[in-house]
Amino acid sequence: MRSTVQSNSLSLSEFLQLPETQPATEYVDGKTYQKPIPKGKHSRLQTRLSAEINRVAEPDRIASAFTELRCRFGGRSIVPDISVFAWEKIPLDNRGEIENTFEVAPDWTIEILSPEQSPTRVTSNILFCLNAGTQLGWLVDPEESTIAIFKPREQPEIKQNDDRLPVLSLLTDWNISVRDVFSCLNFS
Repeated sequence: MRSTVQSNSLSLSEFLQLPETQPATEYVDGKTYQKPIPKGKHSRLQTRLSAEINRVAEPDRIASAFTELRCRFGGRSIVPDISVFAWEKIPLDNRGEIENTFEVAPDWTIEILSPEQSPTRVTSNILFCLNAGTQLGWLVDPEESTIAIFKPREQPEIKQNDDRLPVLSLLTDWNISVRDVFSCLNFS
């Protein structure tokens, strides 16, 4: 089963007037795509990875990771599984509190592939982000225990096992391997 596709062509402003759905619906090129409901592996990886990024990045106000955050930019409205923003790019209101609306590409986008998702559509969102200024994209595949790495103007790389993973360049002291990422799935 693939994510639900709404074939009616909408403008972005019309889409943004619609009520939010659970799971989230994304807007790409006049069409809407509802993401699949996260299952166990997806949920665990999303929760643990975003917590680990925030553990490393937030104390020194370097960056912050957000789960299921709607990002509107370049004529699309997408909801990456994890969006990481450099601290100074996080939009704030006049009280210094975080805004509800993010109209900028994340610095790092992470997607966790669900069995029901189209890898092509997820990859397309990562590439779109890179073309809009995102520095790094990960496509995490729990079934294969691999992570595809996307960087601007470079060929994607597939990482596995003890391969070290590139992280947001601001996180200079953080080292993490593919094995580290997937270790959170082991409960035995």
